[in-house]
Parts: sequence; C-alpha cells; structure tokens
Amino acid sequence: MPDRSIAPLIKQIDQIHLPSPTKYHLDNGIPVYEINKGTQDIIKIEVVFNAGRPYEHKRLAARATASLIKEGTPNNNSAAISEKVDFYGGTLSTPYNLDTSNIVLYSLNRHLEKLLPIAAEVIKTPVFPSDELETYIQQSKQRLQVDLQKTDVIAYRKITEFIFGEEHPYGYNSFADTYSALSRADLISHHQRNYTQENCRIFISGKSNPGIIKMLNHHFGRNMQSGKPIAKPFPDFAPEPKKIKIPHQDSSQTAIRIGRRLFNRKHEDYQAMYLVNNILGGYFGSRLMANIREDKGYTYNIYSSIDTMYQDGCFYIGTEVGNEFLEATKQEIYKELYTLQTEFVEEQELEMVRNYLLGNLLTMFDGPFNTGEVIKTMVLEDLPKQSFYDLVENIKTISPDQIQHLAQKYFKAEDLWEVVVGE
Repeated sequence: MPDRSIAPLIKQIDQIHLPSPTKYHLDNGIPVYEINKGTQDIIKIEVVFNAGRPYEHKRLAARATASLIKEGTPNNNSAAISEKVDFYGGTLSTPYNLDTSNIVLYSLNRHLEKLLPIAAEVIKTPVFPSDELETYIQQSKQRLQVDLQKTDVIAYRKITEFIFGEEHPYGYNSFADTYSALSRADLISHHQRNYTQENCRIFISGKSNPGIIKMLNHHFGRNMQSGKPIAKPFPDFAPEPKKIKIPHQDSSQTAIRIGRRLFNRKHEDYQAMYLVNNILGGYFGSRLMANIREDKGYTYNIYSSIDTMYQDGCFYIGTEVGNEFLEATKQEIYKELYTLQTEFVEEQELEMVRNYLLGNLLTMFDGPFNTGEVIKTMVLEDLPKQSFYDLVENIKTISPDQIQHLAQKYFKAEDLWEVVVGE
C-alpha cells in the first residue's frame, strides 16, 4: 500500500504540443478550421463574426442582436426553433463577448443534417420580432436594476469605465435608457452590416468527417449577405488614475477594484505578465490569497486578472470584504504589489507557479472542444503558432529579475485606479 503521508513527486512538463487545425475554404471564401479529434460521435460547430462593440453604430446593438438572433425567422418562431433543436438532442446558443458574436451548435453527428439548416436559417434570416425585443428590453432593465444593488457589479462597471473611458467600446456601461433606446431597426442594421461572409469564420471540433464540410458548404458557402464591416476608431483616453469612493447604503460588504489599462496578447510583455499576474493573484495559492484570505481572514475570495480583448486589455485586483476590514485589506494589497517590485521571488515559489501554469496549459488540450477553444482564440486574435510555444518557454525560463522589472513597470501605486464601493 502506498504511504499517503508522503506527497508524490512533482513531474516536470517538458513539452506541450499545439495541434494544427485543418483549414478549408467554402465556395464563398469563408475559412473553416477543423480539429478532428475525439471518440464520441458529437460535433461542435461555432460560427464567429467580428460583430461586437467596436462594430456598433448604436450602444448595446451588438449584445441585443446576439441575444435575439435565434428568436425567430420567416419560417420558424422562437418556440419552433427551440423545439426542433431539443427534439434532435442538440443545443444552439449565442454567446457574446466584447469583440465577437458567436453562434454555437452542438449536435450528434447523425442529426447534424437536421440541425445545421436551423442554425444557418437563424444566422442568415433572423426577423428580430418586436415583441421579443420588448421582452428583452424589459428583462434587461430588471436584471440591471438588481445588479446595481451589488457592490461588486458597480465596482467592476466603474473601474472599466475609468480605465478605458465612457466613450470607449470596452468602457461604456449600460443603463435603463440605453436599453430603451434600442429599436428593431438597430438590430436589423447591425446584422446586415456585420453578419456577412467576409466577416465570418467557422470552427469545427469533435469527430468530424468530409461530409460535414460538404454540409457547411451547402448551407454557408452560398446565399450569405456580403460586406466587410470596419471597426470604429477608438477614442484617445489617458487620464491620470485616481482613487474613487462610491457610497452604497445598507451593504455589509465593500467591493474593491484596483487596476490599470494594459494590453492585448500581442504585446511583448503579455506572456511574462501572464506568469507575474498568477504569482500575485491568479490562482488559489497566489500571494493575495495566501496573505489576505488564508493568513488575515479578511475575505473569502481575492484575485487578480488580466483581461485581454482584441485591441486592448486591462489588469485589476478584485475582492469584497467586510466594511471593518476595508483599510487593512487595501494596505495588504499595496504591500503585495510593493513586495513584487522590491524583492526577488524565491525559486521554490516560482517553480510552483511554473508547474501550475504548465499543467493548466495541458488541460486546455483535454478533448477536442477545449483544443478548439485554444485554436479559435489564436485564429481570431491573429496569433502565430509560435506564440504559444513562446508562452511555454517564457513560463519555463522567466527569472526573478524579469519578474521584478515587470512589477516595477506595471504595478506602481500611482499608475493604478482604485474604486471602492460600499458604506
């Protein structure tokens, strides 16, 4: 019997292989990226359009269009679409993020010929029913009203607004009036400009076969509207960071967000900062967790994050604490930031973070769907395959001196916004 009191040896991860997708082009030029892996007869097809906030002509049009695109076509109302998808055991969803609008179909291979036409119909000919739009507006306003009672939601909204600017696509916030201003014509216009063959990419993952490519070509390789949308220029915005306090009555906890504008994945410092952020607050064994949660007991959860978009990015620290621990928590956060700037990370801690990150990268290739997500990110953000191997090499070789230099460059207190929401 193994001795459970002795921890297993840590095995070094020497190499991580990034699979290459098979690339096709449909008759109208739409690129298709295929990850043909897996043992189960199930397929995931994701159709992606650059149709997020940078391509809006009306605030919230991108989100509303993505939310309502499957609520009816000339041939099927929303109930009929849902019933058909459920009958064949599939799922059809429309996840939305700041840069893209996606339509995701999961299907058993044997039912794909029934479900793919429904997905194509939803993408090509949505009607955006007025009653569905009105319901969406009312539900969104009610959800917003509830969210604005939460200190963490207010803090996140405010710090992103301060970092990017309230006129920036990544920085503006939604309000009840913003939803009320939406019209069916706004959604139709957004769809016609952005859901085009020149603006489309398709990703397949799962147990694929040549017949699936033929079906895709039949439904998406023809009769797609044409046009190449252009993102609006981003406004210049570089104000001096400030410390903002926003009162929120009857709140037992105070939300803290501390952060700054950063960069996207193409920036020369991104890969190294990926590791530095994890040392600070990117995983459960991070310094912020060990100090403020485990040692001091000020909060249940604290983290730091680097959010990357296609054209920009930001770094922030987030937590919610009891009102009586506010000042002590802030002091410890800035102490950890200062320590990274003034003291070298010890090799034992650095090795632990390296192993954690390399193991995490391995899990990203656990199965065809996870692998497809990695490939999708690299394709959409125009990252060469070598950038992944550069990331692995950076994790393996970064030195304490480099970590200190990056902390001095990006973690200075005077460069950080601070937003506190609570009593």
